[in-house]
Amino acid sequence: MKLLLDTHTLLWFVAGDSRLSDAAREALESPQNEPLVSIASLWEMAIKISLGKLDVGMALVEFARDHIEGNGIGLLGLTSPQVVRIASMPFHHRDPFDRLLIAQAQEEGIQVVGCDQAFSAYGVTLLW
Repeated sequence: MKLLLDTHTLLWFVAGDSRLSDAAREALESPQNEPLVSIASLWEMAIKISLGKLDVGMALVEFARDHIEGNGIGLLGLTSPQVVRIASMPFHHRDPFDRLLIAQAQEEGIQVVGCDQAFSAYGVTLLW
C-alpha cells in the first residue's frame, strides 16, 4: 500500500523520535508498503531551514539522499490535477503545504501517515 508521509512524520521517523506512533513506524518499515514523501514536504523543509526554523543537521540535499532515498522512501511529485484541486477545497486547514498533501492524497487515493486530525475533514484516511 502507498503511504504519504506528513512532513513531521518524515522528520520523526528518521530521527527515531518517540512521538512517532508504533503503528506508523511499523507501517513505514513494512516491506508490503510503499512510503512516499511529497516534493511539497521538501519544499516546506527548505523554507523552514532558510528561515532558521528547522535544523536537520546537514544540507537538505544530503538529508534527502541519506534519509529519504537511504530509507527507501520514494518522492511524490506534484501534478496539475493535484494543484488545481486545491482551488475547490474548503478551508478546514489553512497551511498551504498540508493542503498540497491533502490534495495529493485525494487525487492519488493514498493514505496519509500523520497525526494532524484536520486532514480527516477532507475525507483523507490517516494512519497513526
